[in-house]
Amino acid sequence: MNFLSLIEAKRDGHALSPQQLQDFVHALVAQELPEYQIASFLMAVFFRGLDATELPALTLAMRDSGEKLSFPEDPRPLVDKHSSGGVGDKVSLPLVPLLACLGFRVPSISGRALGITGGTLDKLESIPGFTTQLPRQRIIEQVQSLGLAMAGQTERMVPADRILYALRDVTGTVPSLPLITASILSKKLSESLDALVLDVKFGRAAFMQTREEARALAQAMIGLASSCGVNTRALLTDMDTPLGEAAGNWLEVRESVDCLSGHGPQDLRELVVAFAAHLLLQTRRETSLAAALDRASACLDSGLPLQKWEAMLAAQGADMHRYRELLGRDTLADTVVELRAERAGYVARCDARIIGEAIRDFGGGRLNKNTVIRPEVGVDQLAKPGQRLEKGHLIARIHAANKEAGEVMCHRIASAFCLSEATAPGRSPIAEVLMT
Repeated sequence: MNFLSLIEAKRDGHALSPQQLQDFVHALVAQELPEYQIASFLMAVFFRGLDATELPALTLAMRDSGEKLSFPEDPRPLVDKHSSGGVGDKVSLPLVPLLACLGFRVPSISGRALGITGGTLDKLESIPGFTTQLPRQRIIEQVQSLGLAMAGQTERMVPADRILYALRDVTGTVPSLPLITASILSKKLSESLDALVLDVKFGRAAFMQTREEARALAQAMIGLASSCGVNTRALLTDMDTPLGEAAGNWLEVRESVDCLSGHGPQDLRELVVAFAAHLLLQTRRETSLAAALDRASACLDSGLPLQKWEAMLAAQGADMHRYRELLGRDTLADTVVELRAERAGYVARCDARIIGEAIRDFGGGRLNKNTVIRPEVGVDQLAKPGQRLEKGHLIARIHAANKEAGEVMCHRIASAFCLSEATAPGRSPIAEVLMT
């Protein structure tokens, strides 16, 4: 194929035909295109977008670029959740075992970090021995027996997305609405789902900066997924402030375990319970939101999701003795620096973007596709907006690779916070619910 002509056409604002997009995906997977041309195409899409014909054509071509998951008949619905990404967003870790305990099957195919947003696979791989690389049949068997699996794409599952996903992270094209939509739905549609719930974030550390942009992304994904037979709804959630009180791969695993143990931050618990409740409604296992929230909350507090989580870890190779030993440690980092308030006041701002960038730049995320992530790097015990601090009170703890990095990281994290004399009322992280 003459791929240069496709790049030029998209650069100049022309629509590509479904056949041209299918040809592009075929050539991409066949490794017939150099990375610089793929990068040029991604940038052209970033600036020109994809129209209502191009987007489904690209998404379905990506879905069909490899093998798909196919499950036997079973009364348990197949469901999953996807997040558009944020700082401290570890919702999937406690949610997936909760869903399995609520009677769902959850083939959770997840991704890695993009930009400053954490990746579920990177968090899971901070657990000693845990493998996220499972063959297709192993995923199916584990979902059937345990009710859940959390894994990455197999080598032959949506290979087109795997190639594009890695390049988006290092070409400045991560925030592209059509590329986000095609990436998310090509994977989710390959899971043979009955229902899907989306966490579409907006704010300082989200790909979508405004609620209006998040709504547009959510509506695009709901429309496309629903047209493909997957009952889909979306929650628009705030990402001005990190979710929970910890950000960084291992620290988020530890906070997720707290949530599964009936503890942990209220905003994290609220989202976990809400996503489970909406999937109960979508699959008609509950008829009212109040009843669904009560059922999900009671299940989370029962201790069964924590047992399910540990069963999944063991099934996917985790060294459970080492895992429990690490959970008992205060930190895995070489250096911990405490950031304390220089004056009294209420937290008026905790800027998730600044915090996410600092964690990424000091080893907790990727600056390029070859970066080796340090899972111990991050922050915890974050003070949240509305919280009252006295002089000398802890604002955050910085977990760093060494003393020098800790001091510089602490200075950057300090700039994320602003104190004021007046308090602001607390607010739910959920701004809006969208459905078909």
